[in-house]
Amino acid sequence: MTPSTRPPAPFENPPIPVQARLAAAWTSFMVLYVYVDYFHLYKPGTLDGLQDGVVFAFRISPGLLTVFLALIAIPALMVMLSMTLPPRANRATNLVVASLYLPITAFNAVGETWEWAAFYGLSIGLEMLLLAVILRSAWRWPRTPGAVGSASGDPRGPVRAAGTAGPR
Repeated sequence: MTPSTRPPAPFENPPIPVQARLAAAWTSFMVLYVYVDYFHLYKPGTLDGLQDGVVFAFRISPGLLTVFLALIAIPALMVMLSMTLPPRANRATNLVVASLYLPITAFNAVGETWEWAAFYGLSIGLEMLLLAVILRSAWRWPRTPGAVGSASGDPRGPVRAAGTAGPR
């Protein structure tokens, strides 16, 4: 077979570390979260409500804006925390935060009409899907034998050079 007729080699598909998968999912969640809020501004009557000092059914106040900031800051911080926390704390934090954001995300549909069902159904559905990916990835975090009770608390176990044999 000549080089021009040989089938191409398959692409390598290296495993993605759990931390990177979680950070990518939180990043995608953040992009959707921000853009859904941005596109909501195009909805007729939204800007009138803002000019009247009302968001949803709430009067705009420093406290309300602080709550809104916290709601957006937590998933933003989860991008960084997913890459830097030790595995045990990382897993627990992702499970807790993603679980708390499921009802927060669903709340976005409260009070909406069927006219907007496609917009909110798609946006909330995608956000829920990303939260499910986060929950599944954190729940299924790989464990290695001997990691439980290790001094470092790192479930990855001891680090060995590639190709070296470990104890049997």
